[in-house]
Amino acid sequence: MATAPASVRSAKIPVRKISTADLSASLKAGWDDFMAMRGDLIFLGLLYPLIGFAAAVFTLNGPLLPFFFPVVAGVGLLGPVAAVGFYELARRREDGLESDWSHFLDVRKRPGADDIGIVAGLLLAIFALWIVTAGALYIALFGWTTPGSIPGFVTEVFNTPRGWALIVIGGLVGVAFAWVVLALSVVSLPLLVDRDVGAADAVAASWRAANANKPEMMRWGLTVTVLLAIGSIPLFLGLAVVLPWLGYATWHLYTRLVDRDAIRTGRRRA
Repeated sequence: MATAPASVRSAKIPVRKISTADLSASLKAGWDDFMAMRGDLIFLGLLYPLIGFAAAVFTLNGPLLPFFFPVVAGVGLLGPVAAVGFYELARRREDGLESDWSHFLDVRKRPGADDIGIVAGLLLAIFALWIVTAGALYIALFGWTTPGSIPGFVTEVFNTPRGWALIVIGGLVGVAFAWVVLALSVVSLPLLVDRDVGAADAVAASWRAANANKPEMMRWGLTVTVLLAIGSIPLFLGLAVVLPWLGYATWHLYTRLVDRDAIRTGRRRA
């Protein structure tokens, strides 16, 4: 008696070693995708700058001022979730399907949509933990005092030993959080868009791929950080270009990190 095709639930999705050349090629291919699908700006030209601007305004309000940098920097921890739509557009373009901004939310039709939600929830939990950790560090160094003004707070941070302790320790903790998010998401989310696999298998493959290519992934993380910083400087408006570009580039990096042919038997839908 014939049985229906089963989803691929591989416990050992094959990953590859990559080189610095793969990082450059991924960025170039991502830019090519961006230039071919510039209509995304209609949707994202307002969305991402507004999110960043709202986060900044919210945290610059009195008692929340110490959370300004953690929240703005932490938004990058959720970047992989925001990029899921770009993975779908890149997949469609690769398959020769119609690909424009109207297909951005078609990712919800993918077989792994529920698993994408699970990984997104995991990243959201990490973001929340980062905010709590940043708050705990501030309280440990400054106590429960509320900054009186923005200039006063800036002076306190940059001209006192405890301020520099906040910068150095917070930066190191932030790097650790950023690495965890990168390692968990660089492969898992595009893989879930591309193939019918489970969230646990996708995250495990992502973690193995990142740790098998630590020097390259560190360079990639630094590149992403620099581009996000540049995109955030002019009132976050640059994110309308940087985020789509990085989303497409991450898709192409994923295709180099994972042996997709080894899991081609999973269900795949247009």
